[in-house]
Amino acid sequence: MRHSIKKQIAIIFMAVMTGTIALCWIINNIFLEKFYIQNKASVLSNAYAGINKAASNGDITSEEFDLALRKLCDMYNIGIVVIDADSKTIKSSSRDVDILIGRLYDNVFGSDTGLEYIEENDRYSLAASMDKSTLTEYIEMWGVLDNGNLFLIRSPIESIRDSVSISNRFLAYVGISATVFSAFLIWFATEKVTKPIMELKDISEKMTKLDFETKYNSRGVDEIDLLGEHMNVLSEALKKTISELKTANNELQRDIEKKDQIEEMRKEFLSNVSHELKTPIALIQGYAEGLREGINDDAESREFYCEVIIDEANKMNVMVKKLLDLNELEFGNDVAVMERFDIVALVENFLASAEILTEQNGVTLKHEAHTPVYVWADEFKTEEVVRNFFSNAVNHVAGDKIIEIKYSFVKKNDTVVVRVSVFNTGEPIPEEALPHIWEKFYKVDKARTREYGGSGVGLSIVKAIMESMNQQYGVINYTNGVEFWFELETK
Repeated sequence: MRHSIKKQIAIIFMAVMTGTIALCWIINNIFLEKFYIQNKASVLSNAYAGINKAASNGDITSEEFDLALRKLCDMYNIGIVVIDADSKTIKSSSRDVDILIGRLYDNVFGSDTGLEYIEENDRYSLAASMDKSTLTEYIEMWGVLDNGNLFLIRSPIESIRDSVSISNRFLAYVGISATVFSAFLIWFATEKVTKPIMELKDISEKMTKLDFETKYNSRGVDEIDLLGEHMNVLSEALKKTISELKTANNELQRDIEKKDQIEEMRKEFLSNVSHELKTPIALIQGYAEGLREGINDDAESREFYCEVIIDEANKMNVMVKKLLDLNELEFGNDVAVMERFDIVALVENFLASAEILTEQNGVTLKHEAHTPVYVWADEFKTEEVVRNFFSNAVNHVAGDKIIEIKYSFVKKNDTVVVRVSVFNTGEPIPEEALPHIWEKFYKVDKARTREYGGSGVGLSIVKAIMESMNQQYGVINYTNGVEFWFELETK
């Protein structure tokens, strides 16, 4: 995938985290030392306030103040010296008291010109200085207490810089470790987030191929699940709309094609009906007249005459019903409702209902298990086609008495169709009869057709149904039998 949302989320998150840590590191490098110095200046100011208060109260030489002063000096790494007007040391926190006193005199009398003043008022001065002997930088505060004593408070800046350097290195190490750890964490977290999105992507891809069977399993916890539920509703709406469009389009094509054929079909229907009914009507009339005139007085003959009349009447009834169905199809009065269903399940259900018929005729049925194949067609009319093909195969099966039903797929233009074939062993259809078998009342073997009660209308009904759905159908001769087939769109 060229632009995986999982990768994009992970990269963006890691980039933001890396940028944030890098920004913190840069801010640390630029401002942390200044912040520490400001903080140290505040500590020195607090130390000055404490010393000034103790000196004014006379507590500067007390043990309590000594303890507090040592604690303050140890905590903040500062040195303190307080002297009186006679240069006598009153309080010192460092063994190098002479150095501190020397620095106090240099600052008070202005002999050190390398000072960078931070703050200056009438009580004290605060500045950064350099110890030329050790080349160590300090922040120093000096001035006069309220009781007139001189004081100096200082703290080395090098410790501050060392602390800043350690802090920056630690931040860099923590940042790199956090980025690497977060990268793995984010990768697995985005997997959970993007999994339902990928599921929606697969569903939408199937929808573009007009496959609406797959649904999103909503967990009902966030916006993605809400989107999935909406896609399920959209899928059903599209399926219904496409079904309606296919039905409407199918009817439009039929109206265009059959507009000029209606009158001809009426004439043909009347002609065929009168021709096919002529024989059974003559038989009924003849046997009925024989009964009335008492040609045979015995009960067995009368029973035979009645059976012939009843049988011929039943055949006429069946034929008329089929002719009416065929007439409805050819006139376009029976609309084909296009819907999506599993053709394999339809065939299996029909074969289960026809099991007694196959057993009575000693037929060996071959129909291998097949995965579901969803098609667009009129389910009721498709079952009628299967029924006619199968009945035709049972009535004409011979030899090994095998009937085999198969499925194959054919690509036509931009669509794929499934071909359902019904094969039966027996005599092939004569080549000269092949072009006529779909015509109404055409019978290849009239004697055999009459034997099993055929009307010669079944294949005409198949032709009308398939043409009503604008699909292909046909027949193939083999040396050992005949195969009838029809095709349906899978999308």
